[in-house]
Amino acid sequence: MAKKPLSTQFFITIFLLHILTPIQSQPFSRKLSANSFGFKKEKLTHLHFYFHDIVTSHHPTAVKVAAAPIANTTQSLFGLMMMMDDPLTLTPEPGSKIVGRAQGMYASADLKELGFLMVLNYYFTEGKYNGSTLSILGRNAALTPMREMPVVGGSGLFRFARGYAQAKTHSIDFTTANAVVEYNVFVLHY
Repeated sequence: MAKKPLSTQFFITIFLLHILTPIQSQPFSRKLSANSFGFKKEKLTHLHFYFHDIVTSHHPTAVKVAAAPIANTTQSLFGLMMMMDDPLTLTPEPGSKIVGRAQGMYASADLKELGFLMVLNYYFTEGKYNGSTLSILGRNAALTPMREMPVVGGSGLFRFARGYAQAKTHSIDFTTANAVVEYNVFVLHY
């Protein structure tokens, strides 16, 4: 009797084990109907508010959590990381009605100019968006007149959101680094 090559015997063994061994797998995904989530027609919403970044005060809303040794030697503060819980208000005045919070962090990620990596959620606390969030992830070249950052998602009434946020500095105190930034956010959601 002729000897079968080792590779043929191996493949026959694997094939028989495959057929004879019951495979128990649990599916980790399944297709769903968009209707089961209540998706209707997609809407475009425009949100307008002011972001108050208070670095220097008795009650700061943004604090330094890390800084590379190089941060103080560059004009761009490269390597500085701040954590924030900034109020979002209807008008630029500090006592204006709060409609939400900007919670997250920003870090100086540009060696040459003041360019922040923004990772944050706008958490809304007023009106029909109370409890809903929008997530922002992008570059903020803080000293340019108008910046644009992507909206990468959301929760609550903003589930499956996408869009962009335009930031424009309303005021900045270069002595304290406190700033008020006007935001116009355009978001598609269901």
